Amino acid sequence: MDNASRSERTRKLAIEAALAIIAREGVGKLTLDAIARESGISKGGLLHQFRTKEAVLKALLEHQMAYFAEFARQYREAHAEGQASPNLALEIAKSRELLTHPSSVAFAVGLVVAQEPALMAEPRARTAADLERIRAEAADPDLAVLRWAAARGLALSAQLEISPLPQEEMRRLFARLADDSQWTALQRPMEP
Repeated sequence: MDNASRSERTRKLAIEAALAIIAREGVGKLTLDAIARESGISKGGLLHQFRTKEAVLKALLEHQMAYFAEFARQYREAHAEGQASPNLALEIAKSRELLTHPSSVAFAVGLVVAQEPALMAEPRARTAADLERIRAEAADPDLAVLRWAAARGLALSAQLEISPLPQEEMRRLFARLADDSQWTALQRPMEP
């Protein structure tokens, strides 16, 4: 195995170990020593990949963004036609994906916000761009943003385990948020 492949394999093992630690023990237990133990990577090998805990957090954030970029690509491919608001539909689907594929990365992102808010600049900018696309395609931009916010709120409350809603009700609510026909009667025309 060449150095680049070995390096990528080590990086992947470290990220998987960090995710496992967060899922099992919570974000407070995520340390470089814990990642080395969990992954079986020597401390020196880990430090070669990630010099600081902030570097690990940044890698977890990048991992999450890459996952959702691929999810978005596949979603657009599968739903290329027939949606009145394709960007809103995609964002609702991404929020629903947080529930159907629970990932400890969401908790890592919470840790990033708490410990390194500067790392959230790129995700914040991406979210702002997503919202601009949603507003631009919507007959009623305010209603579209409300639907987006409702989907995000459902997903985040479930991720934080504060939602009292059972899975079936969550599934039903997401389906309703994604169904454009449920919202046409509430739409107001854009103001000039």
